[in-house]
Amino acid sequence: MKSISLYVDKDTYLTRMHPFTKLCYILTAIAASLIAGKLWAFAIFIGISLVMLISGKIMKKVFPLIAFSFTILITIFLIHGLFNHENANLMFQLGPLKFYQEGMMYALRISCNILNMLLAFAVFVLTTKPTELVENLEQVGFSPKLGYVISSVFQIIPQMSGTMNIIMDAQRSRGLETEGNLITRAKSFLPLISPVVMSSLINTRERAIALEIRGFESGRKKTYLREGKMKTSDRVLCLVLAVLTAGAIVVRIML
Repeated sequence: MKSISLYVDKDTYLTRMHPFTKLCYILTAIAASLIAGKLWAFAIFIGISLVMLISGKIMKKVFPLIAFSFTILITIFLIHGLFNHENANLMFQLGPLKFYQEGMMYALRISCNILNMLLAFAVFVLTTKPTELVENLEQVGFSPKLGYVISSVFQIIPQMSGTMNIIMDAQRSRGLETEGNLITRAKSFLPLISPVVMSSLINTRERAIALEIRGFESGRKKTYLREGKMKTSDRVLCLVLAVLTAGAIVVRIML
């Protein structure tokens, strides 16, 4: 059966790391850089995330996300470089377009923040099994309903993508053109909307029935195949991340 999650099983230190440790990294990467408010803080965590993605052998999976984000980042630079209300000092000019230093620096901070969050979440999503995360959350006392919601969020995009691929293959077999110029692709996309939505509704109903059969609403205590206890290395890493966050607070106060 084809996987319906973004998890990539590479058997590396990242996949063996406890999900809570990776959650701590996301919180630290975002919070510490925002609290410090310095470009070098964003650069440090972006660099750490890149090292983790490369050493975890999942960098190829992140390239499409980075490529897509660059279209957004370019738009941010264009808007703020040209029209930011604090623009005063001219930085450079391209024909009639004047880019100002204040707007470009503001756009740079936003772009670094977006890239930092994107890479930090990629480290977590691509190396964490949704089922493992849900089990660990339930074992520490979180509601199974919350766990199911989180699991569904992880699975909804790859599941809908898989459904669209199946429907497109079926339409190709019936002679429908799905490749070509932009207009041809747009025409082939419109017939996908109805079947994808209907398929999602059917899957939702089937899941509801399956959950009811398996006693999802049962108040009895559940048992688990694996105990989600954190290793000593995970605890040490979480402590280091907490120290980094505290350091960012000190930097913000002192500078």
